[in-house]
This record gives sequence, structure tokens and C-alpha cells, in this order.
Amino acid sequence: MAYHFIALDIDGTLANSRKDISYANIDALDQAQEAGVKVALVSGRPTYGILPTAQKIHLNRYGGYIFAFNGALVTNAANGEVLYENALPHEVLPLIQAASHEFGVGMITYRPDCVLTETPDDPYIVLEAGINHMPIKGVDDIVKATKEPTPKSLLVGEPGYLADVEAVLKERFPKLNVYRSEPYFLELVPQFVDKAYALDRMLRQLGMTSDQLMACGDGFNDTSMVRYAGLGVAVSNAQEEVKRVATYISPYSNDEDAVAHAVRKFILTDA
Repeated sequence: MAYHFIALDIDGTLANSRKDISYANIDALDQAQEAGVKVALVSGRPTYGILPTAQKIHLNRYGGYIFAFNGALVTNAANGEVLYENALPHEVLPLIQAASHEFGVGMITYRPDCVLTETPDDPYIVLEAGINHMPIKGVDDIVKATKEPTPKSLLVGEPGYLADVEAVLKERFPKLNVYRSEPYFLELVPQFVDKAYALDRMLRQLGMTSDQLMACGDGFNDTSMVRYAGLGVAVSNAQEEVKRVATYISPYSNDEDAVAHAVRKFILTDA
């Protein structure tokens, strides 16, 4: 078996358009884990929003991993142990807040059990909270309300406009990683936080190399891990940027059990 570690994005990759995990995907991943393959969910979601999916694919049973906030917070799914954590410097939050006001886009920070925002009725913020099954807490001043370290801030807006904002903020915040996870979600995370960086740390700890990694993704923030993996899989509904760096472009979408097909094709056939 060439691949001993599977890294999976959730939204648009493992989860279908209804945000459900299909039986086919669960069954294929169960078989891989039974064969000793480690599985990690690597997502821009907070840990709270990943846990239900982790339970559905039995990461707690097999000792898989949860990479939240694009790898800024990594935990062992079996026991909840925090293996790695990185947070935004608190002094940068007022600058992100000022940018959100300047460009007229919504801003989110995270608590363990809710999202904080000054614009709770923003439809994209409602979408983000719904994806993660987290309540929205509207606040007058998001910086004052964010008392504990937060691994990520999220700016939201119309896709075309947000792409322009992304270009400006990449120049303005050279010490942050700034990228879109979806056309309407702009992630701001600490420097050296992305999916490939986090996976590289984990593989080194496990005595593995990138050649033993299969990574599946669809979104802009999956590009680094798909490029880094020995086998980078882009599902058929992936962004073109992801497809350009992929080793394999699946003919199947997230609504057609693309993950199950990739696991059977590249891992279970060699088990």
C-alpha cells in the first residue's frame, strides 16, 4: 500500500451538497482505517464544526486527526488532545476590523461554541454559522468581544468583490496568510498556517513523508495540500486552481462519492 495517510477537505469534497456524508464514503474510509490508514479531516471549519463529521467517519474509534482552521488547531480525534495550536496576534484584530469597515464586508471571529460578528444578519455569516451548527453572537465591537486567542478571522462578501479585497489584504498583511476557502469566504490566519504546512508537521511526527499522503480537495484553501501530497486528488467540482496542481482529477463530484472512489482506486485495491 503506497498511501498510509488520507487528508480530506469536508465542504465540497467529503460532504455532498446537502452537507451530508454518504454511506459509500463512510464505508470506504472505514475499510481504509481498518487496514491501518490514518485519516484526517483538514478544514477551514472550527473544531466544533468538524466534530460531527469526525464522528460519522469514526475518527474517534481509529485515532484519526482533526485539522481545524486550515491547520491552525490540530487535535487527536480519539481523546481530544491538542497537538498543535496557533492563533492570530490580538494586535492584528483591530487592523482586520478596520479593513472590514473600509471595504464593507462582514467579519467573524470564533469562540469554542459560537461565532462573533458585528453584522449577524449578513447572509454569508448566516451560512458559515449554519455549516458549523454554531450560534451567531452579534456584538457592537468584535475586537473588544474577542477576549481569547482566535486561530482565524473570516471576511465574507460577494465573490467578485471579495477577490479584489483579497488582493489588497495580501499586500497589507504580509505576516498573515490570506486566501479564500470559498469564493465568498476570505480567511485570515497566522503566517505558516495552511493545510500543507500542518500536514507536513504531522507526517514528520509520525515518521511519514508526503509520498505516503493522499489529499482530496476542491477549494482554494485546498490547493497547498493537493500540491504537497504524493497523490493530490481534485474532485470534479474543484476550483480550476486545485485541478491545475492535482496529480489526479476525479471524474466524480462530491455528490457522486468522489472520496469513496479515490479511496477504492488508490488505497483499497492495494490493501
